[in-house]
Amino acid sequence: MRWTERQRAMLREMGVPAFWPVEPDAVEPDAVEAAPPSPAAVADVAPRAESPRPAPPPARAVEAPTPVVSVAEPAPVRPAPRATRPGPAPVASPAGRAAPPAEVVLGPRPAGIETMDWPALRTAVAGCQACSLSQSRTQSVFGAGHIEADWMIVGEAPGEQEDKLGEPFVGRAGELLDRMLEAVGLTRAEAPAAQQVFIANVLKCRPPANRNPLPPEVAQCEPYLLRQMALVRPRVVLAMGRFAVQSLLKSSEPLGKLRGRVHQVQGVPVIVTYHPAYLLRSPADKALAWDDLCLAREVLMQSRAQSPDRAPDQSPR
Repeated sequence: MRWTERQRAMLREMGVPAFWPVEPDAVEPDAVEAAPPSPAAVADVAPRAESPRPAPPPARAVEAPTPVVSVAEPAPVRPAPRATRPGPAPVASPAGRAAPPAEVVLGPRPAGIETMDWPALRTAVAGCQACSLSQSRTQSVFGAGHIEADWMIVGEAPGEQEDKLGEPFVGRAGELLDRMLEAVGLTRAEAPAAQQVFIANVLKCRPPANRNPLPPEVAQCEPYLLRQMALVRPRVVLAMGRFAVQSLLKSSEPLGKLRGRVHQVQGVPVIVTYHPAYLLRSPADKALAWDDLCLAREVLMQSRAQSPDRAPDQSPR
């Protein structure tokens, strides 16, 4: 893939390393290993095969079938079925990351979330007891940013640091997100709505040991996120990570297949991209995330051209 000088500059701002693959040298030792046996070796084997035959022709002719049977019995290598030892792997994987409780304890959600203003919504999230995550959290993570931002970032769930500080996207993933936003002229610091973002997670409480969110937990938290979208009224939403994408788009398709397209949620354009935590593990995909940012920026510019002033929100604030 070839990049323009401008794109390379942007990638450097995002901290993209030089990840272009280097082709390994051609490996030729296989040709040496595959060399045919020497004629001397073949000639040496031939007479040995003929010499035993004349010595005891009748006896060995009768005995020949018997060894064939005895050799044929071990031939069906019965340990082959034992090669299906990957059986323990599925047992280990659920015990590792996917070891959530068999039953999720659900409680009632606050009534009237769809009509709440910002103060009421914050209070509802802070005191939410709608699922068992409320028992293990340090505090809920409501969200942060400009409440009338053009951009809205949707993540997956709070991690350990977010749970302690009560803020979304902190730590190394937050630092990478800041660099990504700066590359397209955005910031999380105090700024006008056109340059700032509003950030929220699908889940407002941290799952124990940072395990994956469970469907009932996502369903219980979903009304909070949708109400935040309705209050912010962003021009574009950037969904980061598999669980954010599945929650917003109601799709089980792989994230890679949903990228590069403009989706709609409640009339708001949604762009799919990778979570910064994933990009820290797979830095080569930062280039793909840059493409997603560029697409989101194009959608935003089109929205501003079509409606320079957004219609006033009729919801109470």
